[in-house]
Amino acid sequence: MLSRQAKLPLSIPSGVEVTVDGSSVKVKGSLGLMEFTFNDAVAIIKTDNVITLETREETKFAKALSGTIRAVLSNMITGVSKGFEKKLTIFGVGYRAAVQGDNLNLTLGYSHPVVFKAPKGIKIEAPTQTEVLIKGYDKQMVGQVAAEIRAFRPVEPYKGKGIRYANEQVILKETKKK
Repeated sequence: MLSRQAKLPLSIPSGVEVTVDGSSVKVKGSLGLMEFTFNDAVAIIKTDNVITLETREETKFAKALSGTIRAVLSNMITGVSKGFEKKLTIFGVGYRAAVQGDNLNLTLGYSHPVVFKAPKGIKIEAPTQTEVLIKGYDKQMVGQVAAEIRAFRPVEPYKGKGIRYANEQVILKETKKK
């Protein structure tokens, strides 16, 4: 008994090497190496260039976990072959970003500059002063870094100033009337 997503077989593209050892999986590609140990409730079966999943027990937990494991495996394979990217946009007069080595220097209207050091496996770029690109092979880490950078100056609801995701819709509040 599998979830709908887990029933779909997962194909391995060329250039990606997947090693399954019990409930531990290692995925190696051109961008890096990722490994993860999954719960024993779901069996991971690799045949040729296809990964399929089977539940070892017929429980609601195993069914739900099978879909999660397939999604995580899919993200690992996509990450080491193509990589992931998040784009942040900075709005506000005088707000800007610059990259120096592994550090992202942000000027966000505070009395001091904000310096963010990129963790291992993450590459930060600033194509313009108001755009920040976060790239990496680990989807969770890319999203976490983007959230941490956004938290330095979240979008305020009256003028829309701050750091936001590139596709984020901000609904501005109406100001006070006399």
